[in-house]
Amino acid sequence: MREIPKKFLIFGEQHPDVAEAYENLATECRRAGTLVPRDQALARLGIAVGAQVEGAVRSHVRKALDAGMTAGEIRHVIMLSLTTIGYPRMMAALTWAEDLLEN
Repeated sequence: MREIPKKFLIFGEQHPDVAEAYENLATECRRAGTLVPRDQALARLGIAVGAQVEGAVRSHVRKALDAGMTAGEIRHVIMLSLTTIGYPRMMAALTWAEDLLEN
């Protein structure tokens, strides 16, 4: 498993009930359908890219790597967003991802 950002850990320490409720909700959302973890990772990364939320893109790149996706597959998912969200936004997401993929 990849390193969890310190801000996320600190929030969990300061607000354990909220953090637990959030994790429980995420778990139930994953269990609610038929997608396997790898497909869930693809979908969640695509959603984060489309939403243009840097922290979510970084988080879902880490989770995609943990689910067994390769750097090339992750880059491909981001590239697929080009015709929907545009070149500048796709490049922003790719830049955020590359910070993790280059390590």
